[in-house]
Amino acid sequence: MLHTFVALVQDKPGVLTRVASLFRRLNINIVSLTVGESERTDVSRMTIVCEAPDHAAHRIRASLYKLEITVDVDEVGRADAVIRELCLLKVAAGPSHPLGQHSRSQIFELANVFKARVVDLAPESIMLELTGSSSKIEGLIQVITESGYTILEVSRTGRMAMRRGHHTSRVMKALGTPDPTDTDHPTFPEKPDTGEVLPTEFPDID
Repeated sequence: MLHTFVALVQDKPGVLTRVASLFRRLNINIVSLTVGESERTDVSRMTIVCEAPDHAAHRIRASLYKLEITVDVDEVGRADAVIRELCLLKVAAGPSHPLGQHSRSQIFELANVFKARVVDLAPESIMLELTGSSSKIEGLIQVITESGYTILEVSRTGRMAMRRGHHTSRVMKALGTPDPTDTDHPTFPEKPDTGEVLPTEFPDID
């Protein structure tokens, strides 16, 4: 099962290594990892997608909290978040292609169907930019391949996730999310008690 975690971490050298080492010790595979600036000064936003058993989510989150460089951690589900991925795709097309100049027209049509943008046009290739879900990107790649085109390069960012917009306290309660205006229940929970014994690794995942 894939889990998506959004972690706010201190913007310091070695943070990425610390997080990657944590998942290595837990014997959990990181499917994708994106890091960038956040709305907070000196804090980076890290989106981690990993493959782990369903019951392991809580302990992964607790383990991330145990790193002193961690500010906040949130597990983002599909139902209450916007999840997107960016992909750059370079496809062979042009005069030397068996379809000739018509090969470009077909690529343009496929790009239009998937709402992809043409960002570069070279004599022998076309580069497409596509933003959307992983399944949408994989769908475009599959259609291009099955249409007889050769994909020269693929570059994908991995998932980026953000919870949906501000809600009233009633909606927040229904979602099981603390109300940010409630000082007794802050938006981001305090770090778990460090006295909890956490496993150093989970069983191998098939």
